Amino acid sequence: MKLLSGLDGAFLSLETPATPMHVASLHLLELPPGYRGDFPADIRRLMGRRLHLAPILEHKLAAMPLQFANPAWVRDDAVDLDYHVQHLALPAPGDQATLEDCVAGLHGELLDRARPLWRLWVIDGLASGHVAYYVKVHHAMLDGLAGVLLAQVLFDVTPTPRTVPRRGRAATAEHPGMGQLAAAALRHDAGQVVKFVRRLPEVARTLAGLVGLAGGPAAPDAGAGAGAGAGAAARTRPGQNFAFGPSTVLNVTITGARRFAGLSLPLESLKQIARAHDAKLNDIVLALASGALRRYLAHHGGIPKKPLIAAMPISLRARGNTDFTTQATLTLVNLHTHVADPIRRLHAIRDAAGAAKLLTGRADALLPTDFPSLTLPWILHGLASLYGRSGLAGAIPPVANLIISNVPGPQVPLYAAGARMSTYWPLSIPEHGLGVNLTVMSYAGSMGFGVVAATVAVPDARAFTRALREAFEELVEKSKVKPRPRPAPKPRLARAPAKKGVRAGPR
Repeated sequence: MKLLSGLDGAFLSLETPATPMHVASLHLLELPPGYRGDFPADIRRLMGRRLHLAPILEHKLAAMPLQFANPAWVRDDAVDLDYHVQHLALPAPGDQATLEDCVAGLHGELLDRARPLWRLWVIDGLASGHVAYYVKVHHAMLDGLAGVLLAQVLFDVTPTPRTVPRRGRAATAEHPGMGQLAAAALRHDAGQVVKFVRRLPEVARTLAGLVGLAGGPAAPDAGAGAGAGAGAAARTRPGQNFAFGPSTVLNVTITGARRFAGLSLPLESLKQIARAHDAKLNDIVLALASGALRRYLAHHGGIPKKPLIAAMPISLRARGNTDFTTQATLTLVNLHTHVADPIRRLHAIRDAAGAAKLLTGRADALLPTDFPSLTLPWILHGLASLYGRSGLAGAIPPVANLIISNVPGPQVPLYAAGARMSTYWPLSIPEHGLGVNLTVMSYAGSMGFGVVAATVAVPDARAFTRALREAFEELVEKSKVKPRPRPAPKPRLARAPAKKGVRAGPR
């Protein structure tokens, strides 16, 4: 039995039907030449053999009495793989848009808290001959980097599945009583209170330092031409980033209906752009998002004069840490969307992101991932429900306009039951007031952009990925970078046969 950390428990407490708190990934898989087997059954057998390598997948929640504290993870009696690994067949025409709509529907459904908090779907019927693989896991179980660790456990680096250690003697299922759960929660919270008191001097020093670091790089003059100081670095003005973002169509109270679109761009071209401007790869991701926002908002309410702000998760995971838990915090980054010239905008973002990273590194002491949770679950859940019903998200100035996350992924091809993974598109969580989540994952020479949007904020997520591609092409042209497109995987004629009686899409 292991109690959830304060941050992991918060993801459970803040969950409502309008704001499911799971993360996911969508992949296209190339079946081996001449394959005639039952691929969903192969995946189910593979998962059965490897669950013990990621024990969190065999644990479910044990709630505290009256939900007075965060629940605990306890081992399940038997994971029902027929429930957790599902098979779907896409309806005609089986194109990319049909797949994205199907996955959007699945991504809007809550996970069953009476079972381990993960599910997987094998989706066939794609006209390309690929098989799709969509897996979602509750954010209370892991963050982006832990998701990469999970992928390395469940997938292989060769077409032939590796031999994994046999499961030892099966662990006994845990059924702690109410008294045992309550005692564990009290011990945990007492320890967290002691840690917090000991860190108070450090917190005070950090707060004093934040006063001078709350600013960020000043934005270039939005009306200046491309030739006026295009390569000059922006200067820092205290207080520049400590401001609300402008109200846009993205910043509304949302429902559980979702839209999704995926886009893959060549990693080497993005790296060339970064080298051309002495920038980080993450700066290029932010610049692409900024350019896409300008294009999208130009047709949906207009480009605000005030720059949009991105909430950006920053990992707090120490090198070598392989715990399946959430170890991250958020920082705010100015996207400088009011700057028309893409190169000057990129330079401003580069400096703003650097200042934000410094600020977050100093603020680690203020934002621990574990903290006392007595009475917190029902307070947080009540506030989250009330906030959604009140409609305040669309009425007050947003602190941020969207969420952007960039997670480094595996750089070698991965395989599932012999099928090569050709794409890696991450999906994450929109929130009230933050109707769009853009998560990016690098994989085997490409960058996969996953756009998850609340339908009420962005009715067509593919319009956003089209804007991302246009922003990429513009940066390539302006930076005089020769693009190196990654060849699309050749479609296979072989595909897993569709089973009769399966539903052809999400509820």
